[in-house]
Amino acid sequence: MIKSLFEQLDGTYHEENGYFIPDLRLPAEEELPIGIWGQRHLDYLKQYRKVTYTNLLTSCRLNAYLADIDRQAQKRFERLIEGMKQAQGITERLKEENALEWTGRLNNIRACAREIVNEEIIQM
Repeated sequence: MIKSLFEQLDGTYHEENGYFIPDLRLPAEEELPIGIWGQRHLDYLKQYRKVTYTNLLTSCRLNAYLADIDRQAQKRFERLIEGMKQAQGITERLKEENALEWTGRLNNIRACAREIVNEEIIQM
């Protein structure tokens, strides 16, 4: 019996409803932790960049790509917060003197930084 190229390359089939379906599986990709920024970028890819998402998925690079985006976004987020705190004079002294004001101002900064990172990194 002559084998197909698929069978010559050790491809296998399984039967479903009388049809032989090729067993196609992607190689296992290294699982890296993906944080909130990576998850947001994944949602963005699925919704607005379907071709990019499919290419990354089928080339087994999606997880590594998202982990890298997550690291970049987190670093950017932290740098923005520190820069804004310095620019607005939010110090540990303010925290000691007026914890409520410090918390409110820091929350405001975090919200601004989150918006910036969403625009710059997540929707690249």
